[in-house]
Amino acid sequence: MQVNPTEAGLSQDRLEQITRHLEENYMTPGKIAGCQVMVARHGVPAYFRSFGSMDLERGKAMRDDTIFRIYSMTKPVTSVALMMLFEEGRFQLNDAVSRFVPSWKGHRVWLEGEGEGMKTKMPDSPMTMRHLLTHMAGLTYGGSLFPSDHPVDQVYKQLNVSRDDGENSESFLDKLSRVPLRYEPGTSWEYSLATDVCGCLVELISGQTLGDFLEERLFSPLGMNDTGFDVPADQVDRFAANYGRTAKKTLRLMDDPETSIYTQPRSFHSGGGGLLSTTADYAKFCEMLRSGGSVNGKQFISRRTLQLMTRNHLPDGVDLSAVAMGSFSETAYDGVGFGLGFATTLDEVRSGTIGASDFYWGGAASTIFWVDPVEDLYAIFMTQLMPSATFNFRGQLKNIIYGAIKD
Repeated sequence: MQVNPTEAGLSQDRLEQITRHLEENYMTPGKIAGCQVMVARHGVPAYFRSFGSMDLERGKAMRDDTIFRIYSMTKPVTSVALMMLFEEGRFQLNDAVSRFVPSWKGHRVWLEGEGEGMKTKMPDSPMTMRHLLTHMAGLTYGGSLFPSDHPVDQVYKQLNVSRDDGENSESFLDKLSRVPLRYEPGTSWEYSLATDVCGCLVELISGQTLGDFLEERLFSPLGMNDTGFDVPADQVDRFAANYGRTAKKTLRLMDDPETSIYTQPRSFHSGGGGLLSTTADYAKFCEMLRSGGSVNGKQFISRRTLQLMTRNHLPDGVDLSAVAMGSFSETAYDGVGFGLGFATTLDEVRSGTIGASDFYWGGAASTIFWVDPVEDLYAIFMTQLMPSATFNFRGQLKNIIYGAIKD
């Protein structure tokens, strides 16, 4: 990839601090197997570098076209897809979800107790499309991403609510119809399966599978040829291994690319975490967002709709610290708001980071991206290390990248 930091208004010497920082603090100590970083400003790539290994067991160096599990970086893609249908007049943000999923009319809200002694009530107002897009729907992750013994999460486990192969949108939505809501919709924020439901709604409204919709409406037109829900057999050699950390802080293989579940077609297209992609592909998505929804004369989503999506939709304009339940997500809470599929920095002082008005998200294997409409830039970081809270890559890279701005 050709880069031109000068044309992008960034200092090449200062951007090289990314190289030094990652080499000295992560590659040399062996804290991660490898990674990739891309920075672009004014539509001009300014920095692109691959580090280390994509597969330690096979001694394979990180390739510029390595395929990564992007997990929850799927969420912004799915949210954009659903809002493309919004722009077709297919739904309103305040429409009840039960308009499309009739079985959800019976959803009740947990009050107290557990098991057969659990007390529930009908919600004061129905769950809406906006609630799903903002993670304020009353859903949870059911303890699948982090341990939870809450009575509602126990119901998720009893019903085997999952995104595993063998599931499909119909069975997934049917199981969720029988799970009590954790809280009144619209009153709290909890990272959850809500975006997976958004993916199911894309299927219900469009009449296509989520994979087909994304391929037709986003991936193919954008040239995102290496993005999808599985890795083709002839591309497995480009697929990175996924690692975790042992108690001794060494790396352990969690998902071998050659035997991974992602090497086979998936029956459930997880709109909340199922996509695989490359840095170059995700950069095309980010460039579309940076450009206000249009690229090369083709409009994917309107500028006004994207502005709506990236505004803070939390009640009364508060930040996540005021309404978030639980401590797990892909963002800090202080000074951070949440829109329709994206987090956004509200207050640089409270958040302790530069980039007010940026919008972003990350993935469970420590992948991150952000788009900053004020500075007209985006950055992408790809690695494969779980969990994502292990290191603060976003904060560290932000400090370096914003310190390289010259104009």
